[in-house]
Amino acid sequence: MKARPGPSTRIRIRELSGSTARDRRDDLATEEPLEIRLTAADGTRRTVAITMRTPGHDFELAAGFLRGEGLVGAGDIAAIAYCTDVDLPPEARYNTVTVRLHGPVPDLPALDRHFLTSSACGVCGSAGLEALRDRCKPVPRGLLELSPELLYTLPDALRAAQGVFGKTGGLHAAGLFTAAGRLVALREDVGRHNAVDKLVGWAALSERLPLSEHVLMVSGRTSYEIMQKALAAGLPVVCAVSAPSSLAVELARDFGLTLVGFLRGERCNVYAGAERISA
Repeated sequence: MKARPGPSTRIRIRELSGSTARDRRDDLATEEPLEIRLTAADGTRRTVAITMRTPGHDFELAAGFLRGEGLVGAGDIAAIAYCTDVDLPPEARYNTVTVRLHGPVPDLPALDRHFLTSSACGVCGSAGLEALRDRCKPVPRGLLELSPELLYTLPDALRAAQGVFGKTGGLHAAGLFTAAGRLVALREDVGRHNAVDKLVGWAALSERLPLSEHVLMVSGRTSYEIMQKALAAGLPVVCAVSAPSSLAVELARDFGLTLVGFLRGERCNVYAGAERISA
């Protein structure tokens, strides 16, 4: 029987250096599928997503994905568990999560198709900014005021807390910081959007939403999907070590978020919401 997958996988490789070669063990970031199912109070069951992810914090990933896509709201989730259906092979049970709802499965156009996502790109679940406006309000102005000096500390703090990245070198991270720069929670995954979902799911399951007094710091670039998830969680500030996409900037400007990119060393670019940075 295949063992329950962990966040890293050990393999044997051949390492070449100049004219020499040696065989050794190496640790890779694990990538496995996760199926997210919804079960209604009347027993109706539907698969809403199949995503490639790094195993770990799977319940948070499911909760964060559902909140970010507007499929559930506060108090809608009754329980989350790994699937134990007899039709599933034992090795697949830890790759299938069932989210039990208090009420019915939401009847949304998005559920007419399954979300099939990879770890490399996010979910284009909402049909553009217009659909997002139907379910998300702009972030109120006046939330947080951050100094450039505080922003400059975030990338190193994020990197220092990445335990699995230090072992494998192959994971993205999303970190939640207070306005004073204290790291509250961090999640890692092969997918940038999955790391954010895990973080938002953690906040949702611990009843911390909205995250209106916090800063999101992500490794890599900032996509529309990440900004959508931040907006749904009520985050006023999103920072990244790389560039944002054009649609990410448009979303940030339309909804009043502060978006910081190329945050490296003692420099960064502020693409939206510069009024929150007290330069």
